[in-house]
Amino acid sequence: MPHQIALQFEDGLTRFIEANATETVADAAYRQGVNIPLDCRDGACGTCKCFAESGQYTMGEYIDDALSDDEAKQGYVLTCQMRAQSDCVVRVPASSAVCRTQQAEFNAAIKEVRQLSPSTISLSLQGDALNKLAFLPGQYVNLKVPGSNQTRAYSFSSLPRNGEVSFLIRNVPGGLMSSFLTSLAKQGDAMSLAGPLGSFYLREIKRPLLLLAGGTGLAPFTAMLEKIAEEGSAHPLHLIYGVTNDADLVEMDKLQAFAARIPNFTFTACVANADSPYPHKGYVTQHIEPKHLNEGEVDIYLCGPPPMVEAVSHFIRERGIQPANFYYEKFAASA
Repeated sequence: MPHQIALQFEDGLTRFIEANATETVADAAYRQGVNIPLDCRDGACGTCKCFAESGQYTMGEYIDDALSDDEAKQGYVLTCQMRAQSDCVVRVPASSAVCRTQQAEFNAAIKEVRQLSPSTISLSLQGDALNKLAFLPGQYVNLKVPGSNQTRAYSFSSLPRNGEVSFLIRNVPGGLMSSFLTSLAKQGDAMSLAGPLGSFYLREIKRPLLLLAGGTGLAPFTAMLEKIAEEGSAHPLHLIYGVTNDADLVEMDKLQAFAARIPNFTFTACVANADSPYPHKGYVTQHIEPKHLNEGEVDIYLCGPPPMVEAVSHFIRERGIQPANFYYEKFAASA
């Protein structure tokens, strides 16, 4: 049975290949047109050295000059000697352009556009081509705005299922994509997407997680939670979701459903507007409790606007906490 290998390049592009248990990851990549760095193929030169971020694999023979014991313990691999025993995520220390690898492009059609709030639009796409779409939960694609040559980057808010995928899109007054979706879009309209992209994605869960979402930064987390609901987690997960006004709170039913499906998952939503009647007011940082930081033995994932990322970074430093990992994605509205 072949295993799926996510090859993530330095420029953020991710390409997925299938590798049989009997072939090396390098051979599988070249067989499928992905030219990762490679030279000797004998485990002697180190040209194909990459980092296996997750997954199970075996290694063939190689010399210390190509890969030291310390590097191997850290998770570095030689793809010319690596044979996958499970699905794997491998970071390639080169750009996709150097490896002559292009973004995968997919054509789809609009299934549904819903105005969830004045600030948030839900977009669902469907199409046979999306059955071949693969991404790591948390990643994004570039969506082309119909009638233009411009693209906008949006995180997936769901996993692909039955040729369908969805996004949460910030409604920017006068914005190119927002104007199309609120005024022109109709069911069946063609859209194209290219990717996947981004280094913000769910890693193997080895410790408690603290998930921090601002506005439509909730999107990658609903995709992550779908994955966690499927696979389970032995560690506690807590999401803090912050918005500006009451009306901006969306997908609350979905979060409650995840809380029912995932035994270790809890969440808090908060509204920044001081005049809000919502029980939890203030910013996300005001709702981070010491137990959520677990004295630093925690992986933090944050997706929100730049000021939020800076505020959380400052909050953590101020308390002298060094999380095991801190992954974040900044986003800004595009006109």
